[in-house]
Amino acid sequence: MSSVPAMRRNFLKRCAAAGLGLSAPIGLRPWATSAAADTEDLPGYDGPYYVVLNASGGWDTTALMDPKGIGGINRLYEQGDICTHGNHTFAPTAKHMTAGLSNEDFFHEFGNELLVFNGLDYSVNNHAPCSRYMATGKLDSLAYPTFAALVAACKAPTCPLAFLTFGNYSATGNLVAMSRVPYLPSLKRVANADAIDGNDAAPYHDPFALRAIEETLAEHQRFQAAQPLLPRRARAESMLYAAQVNSKALARITPHIPKDSPKQRLAQQAEIALASFKAGVCVSANLSIGQFDSHANNDADQMKLIPEFLEGIATLLHRAEELQIREKLVVIAQSEMGRTPDYNSGNGKDHWSIGSIMFLGPGITGNRVIGKTDERQFAKPFDPQTLSTTETEGIRVRPEHVHDALRRLAGIANHPHSETFALGIPPAEQLLGLWG
Repeated sequence: MSSVPAMRRNFLKRCAAAGLGLSAPIGLRPWATSAAADTEDLPGYDGPYYVVLNASGGWDTTALMDPKGIGGINRLYEQGDICTHGNHTFAPTAKHMTAGLSNEDFFHEFGNELLVFNGLDYSVNNHAPCSRYMATGKLDSLAYPTFAALVAACKAPTCPLAFLTFGNYSATGNLVAMSRVPYLPSLKRVANADAIDGNDAAPYHDPFALRAIEETLAEHQRFQAAQPLLPRRARAESMLYAAQVNSKALARITPHIPKDSPKQRLAQQAEIALASFKAGVCVSANLSIGQFDSHANNDADQMKLIPEFLEGIATLLHRAEELQIREKLVVIAQSEMGRTPDYNSGNGKDHWSIGSIMFLGPGITGNRVIGKTDERQFAKPFDPQTLSTTETEGIRVRPEHVHDALRRLAGIANHPHSETFALGIPPAEQLLGLWG
């Protein structure tokens, strides 16, 4: 039995060297109880899948979904230039961008599916607390998991890549493993762990030998499970076994890895996430691109980054359509803050604690804009019962209100994990009709 770890070809060690993280729970997997189960295809997670896209640094919402053409708030356009599609209004960007996807094209294609919320109050305007707040719905705690981690832990925590993250705030609350697969070649190596450098044409073992290894590992695991072991030894045994069963499940990713790696930042991340979704080994993914913090030359920077961000969302949705999982994909597009309604001396915009967020996917009624900001980009009071703004009375919608609604959309509001990390929203403030 001492040769069994060597047979795994240092699978976990190579993952760590490649900058990868994989789920390896301490306890036995519920389906890993017999040799027969070990040698059959392992069940996969079949959706819904959740993608959170982060415009890290703070996007200028007046250059996207909350246009302002008055009072010098924006120098790119005038009030009469503001575009509309259905119920959406948005800034014109086709004439100001050099690459990516314009607002015009984005809303024309996806507006009927898109829900926009304007006037979200972040309460603070510093990057670290704002990023944490938007990711978790909790401003005053470092312990809370991100929504992506929470939904993965509630729905399928034993998936090998249950929660994928590519940056930004990614806390898990110790509920689920955080997985990082930075590049498509890395994903290929992980998906073909029983082959040399991920080349499925060069396996380490013939099929009959691999089957014998699997049966031996299953027998060894059953024997060890019956023995009293110290916690460190028990964890090591579990990690060894998890490496084997994970490698079987991860092999399902291979057919969905594209031959050519896309050049765009979000497209690369999207391919990794979507291949993992399609293979049934992933529940959620946290995608991110940065450099939105436009303290200088705001208009030039935002007109470079917003079209790139929108193109990334479009690529994600188009590729999901090709993989036939588009109807199972819930998309959340957000940033940790907005930009000020005034320009500074460097033609930039500084941090602003009012912003917007966009949603798309199953269970979300599109062609809707909820919430408003006034002519000076301050959030208007909001009635959570009617989902309409008022002039004097109402609440300030904050990230915890959005996260409470997201938990309800995902069907995890009453899960023990959600109750452990409660958001404390009074019933009268719950956005029960947000999704339509």
